[in-house]
Amino acid sequence: MTARPDDEFDELIRSDATAPADVAPPDSATVEDADAVEEASTSTVTGWRRVFRANRSIWIIAAVAVLALVAGLLVGRFIISPADAASLTDVPDAGLVTVPVEYGILSNDVTIRGDVGYADSVEVTIDTASLGGPAVVTGAVPEVGSTLSPLSVALAVAGRPVIVLPGELPAYRTLVFGMSGPDVTQFKQAMAAVGIAAGDPGTDVFDAGAAAAVTELYAQIGYPAPASQEGAQEQLQGAQDGVRAAQQSVDAARAELSRAAAGPSAVDVRQADNAVSSAQRALDSAVASKPLPPDDTPAAIAQWQATVGDAQDALALAQLQRQQLGSGVDTSAQRAAVDSARQQLADAQVALQRAQEGALPFLPSSEVLYLTDLPRRVDAVNVARGQTLQGAAMVVSGATVTVSGGVAAADAALLKVGDTASFDLPDGGVHPATITELTPGQDSGARWTITLEPAPLTAEQATQLQGRNVRVTIPVGATGGEVLYVPIAALTAGPGGESRVEVVEGDPRDGERAQTRLVVVETGLAAGGQVEVTTVDGDLEEGELVVVGR
Repeated sequence: MTARPDDEFDELIRSDATAPADVAPPDSATVEDADAVEEASTSTVTGWRRVFRANRSIWIIAAVAVLALVAGLLVGRFIISPADAASLTDVPDAGLVTVPVEYGILSNDVTIRGDVGYADSVEVTIDTASLGGPAVVTGAVPEVGSTLSPLSVALAVAGRPVIVLPGELPAYRTLVFGMSGPDVTQFKQAMAAVGIAAGDPGTDVFDAGAAAAVTELYAQIGYPAPASQEGAQEQLQGAQDGVRAAQQSVDAARAELSRAAAGPSAVDVRQADNAVSSAQRALDSAVASKPLPPDDTPAAIAQWQATVGDAQDALALAQLQRQQLGSGVDTSAQRAAVDSARQQLADAQVALQRAQEGALPFLPSSEVLYLTDLPRRVDAVNVARGQTLQGAAMVVSGATVTVSGGVAAADAALLKVGDTASFDLPDGGVHPATITELTPGQDSGARWTITLEPAPLTAEQATQLQGRNVRVTIPVGATGGEVLYVPIAALTAGPGGESRVEVVEGDPRDGERAQTRLVVVETGLAAGGQVEVTTVDGDLEEGELVVVGR
């Protein structure tokens, strides 16, 4: 049967109770007795070891408990409660709560957060309806951050430029000679803005002056003007030939009229007189040649009478022609010929004018881009060279940096356009700005939108600020200069209702024993817990301590 640890422990206790005392053996003890004693001692030690090994966990727990008890007793001697600590500490006398009097500009501010960006961001689309083929981007693609100014080439599409001009209306149709409308007026105004003459700016007609301006416009940007429409030059040449032929006809008719209107010449009169004389002689000869008997046969007489009649007719005709030479000249036929020639010339000139108009320079809608508030900054480019133009080609914004944010309706009532403000720079500095726009919210209590324009920024500052959210401070009330001011808590009321401050002349730590004096003041602007004070009775200087609490 196996012995249990408890049995071993009991056995060990019993053996200890009956073991002989550790005394020197009597002289009569034998060696065997000494060996027996030594063997008994060894057996006892071995028993204790067995007990320790069998109950090791119990002994360890007991040792830890003892150590924890000792540590608790030691720590308890050095830790005291807050109440005990307070009872052992002497409470000093309360001193006066003071702040120094300050001197400077006191202002009441509206503080908001604002986003920094560029004004009037818009998407740029180009009218490609007038192109005869696909709208392929062929060059002049701007870089993000570049600037578009008047006469800049925003893009090249199908080898043709897209010219930037100042204006609000989009280019929605091609402008040709004879058209009229607000887009023509805008074109003339844009030309005047860039220093190009474009005819009478008071009319909205695309006339020859406007067409000439197109030629000058393209010359300034280094591109040829748009080519004439197909067949226009041939029509112009034919019209010019028609005008020349009609002019020759007019000249010939006028010459004939001039000759007719001049009357008969001396030669013509002489010829007419000679014709009358000759006819008279012929008649006389015919009368004298009357047949005589026996030749006066009826046949001969009839022949003679016929001859005399012919001579009389010839004389009458010659006399009539001579008479007409002496009377007024009839030029109606010549005048009719001239009128007909002139009408033909007028028709030819109208045809020439139309042909010339058809050959005049024109402005395609695909080659002009109107933008307001130039110059503009390119914020994004949506196309690349070789791509077909679809949708918005780019996004542009005003080149002017703006700060925009929201402000409560109550605060907006304190602001107006033109007020000055300031905002924080990334480097820790402060930069001035001016309110340029205040837009109310849709509802009566909704927040207003405020837009500010910073004072001129360096290129580095503009780059650092782009896209940032900054703190904006807008003074809505400020002292006229530097003044003395104290916390509002420093003011007390005198017996007559006057305002006063208590100035500490001694050590504030002395509390009620500290020496003080009362100074009567007049209050001014209050802002940010501070109030402007002007002495009425007594002296008050910057840096002096005033009581705000006890």
